[in-house]
Amino acid sequence: MNERKVIGINEKPPIGQWIPLSIQHTFAMFSASVLVPVLVGIPASIVLLMNGIGTLLFALITKGKSPAYLGSSFAFLSPTFIVLAAQGLGYQYALGGFVCAGAIFAITGIIIKFVGVEWIDAVLPPAAMGPIVALIGLELAGTAATTGQIVSVDGAPVDFTCVLVFIFTLALAVIGQVVFRGFASAIAILIAIISGYLLAAVLGMVNFAPVVEAPIFELPAFQTPKFNIAAILIIIPASLTVISEHISHQIVTGQIVGKDLLREPGLHRSMLADGLSTMLSGFCGSVPTTTYGENIGVMAVTKVYSVWVICGAAVFSIFLAFFGKVSALINTIPGPVMGGISFLLYGMIAASGIRLLVDKKVDYSKPRNLAMTAVVFVTGLSGAAIQIGEVQLTGMCLATIVGIVMGLAMFIIDKTGLANDSE
Repeated sequence: MNERKVIGINEKPPIGQWIPLSIQHTFAMFSASVLVPVLVGIPASIVLLMNGIGTLLFALITKGKSPAYLGSSFAFLSPTFIVLAAQGLGYQYALGGFVCAGAIFAITGIIIKFVGVEWIDAVLPPAAMGPIVALIGLELAGTAATTGQIVSVDGAPVDFTCVLVFIFTLALAVIGQVVFRGFASAIAILIAIISGYLLAAVLGMVNFAPVVEAPIFELPAFQTPKFNIAAILIIIPASLTVISEHISHQIVTGQIVGKDLLREPGLHRSMLADGLSTMLSGFCGSVPTTTYGENIGVMAVTKVYSVWVICGAAVFSIFLAFFGKVSALINTIPGPVMGGISFLLYGMIAASGIRLLVDKKVDYSKPRNLAMTAVVFVTGLSGAAIQIGEVQLTGMCLATIVGIVMGLAMFIIDKTGLANDSE
């Protein structure tokens, strides 16, 4: 590997490359995926276990043709907090809602199997889909900055040490993509994380006490779901957000790997797999799963698309679920390190949306294309929101719905012959 090359979806790297490439994916998803259980008050070990199992299940159902890592979904946090705060309910009742939400994903996948995906081309033309894909990365930009501790929070001054580590990690990741040769370029993200971690440790930013206190071996804490109609009605509206997110993620992943994943292995398979993974997580006491933008970003940066590597990351996640000290050590990676990496990864996703517009040769001399792109972008970035029960639709999710409505309207205008730009 004297020159950088693409590692294809079905390509299995040698073991010496497979392990670090898989660990790189695990590091990319770790902070965000572990944050969800921390916020809802459950052990991270059960989440790491179910994320790993869910990812392997996804690879099996999609016949190893769709590289995707299933991590913890943030979309269900708000309704989960409402269930936890309700009198007489608790996390087990939220689990019942997760099972029902997963069933909705699975049923949606079965419906798509029979109706096909042609409707996506009709109602989400490139002029709408490009900005939607870009919004996946753009709306996470603030999270990357906050995680990296380079923005002021509650008026507190920004620590220069945090900024230094952030810039060092980001710069090394960027330079690695441009300068590193051969296999080193494929693991530039991992090299940047380790180097940033070492710099942070030298500067006294790493607290090793949790590693000392963590047990060497621990069993994940399983819980069984309980079902309550009120809790279920609070949880399931978030399904719309995740379904929209799933479709967008499959499109942007397909754009990165150069394959139409909506048709092969098929959106019905990936949606069914995501649903079954969420159901299984609900039955075992974890959180709902979703395809992860961080891992999509890693693929975009490194050009490593191998499902074998994704499955290796899933196995490593399962390993972490049982070995407390290793998990605790990874969890000591400071925010500025992960923030610096996230800056690049999220930006790559946004750039993929722009690339989609270029590759599809979207003609902005046509008012329809200009209008759809403009309205979708502004909807996603303006903070506009629609409340459905206890769930708020905003950002990329609301932009997707607006894009679908506008695409459908343009489709009807075309079919009725009202368009003034038809040739």
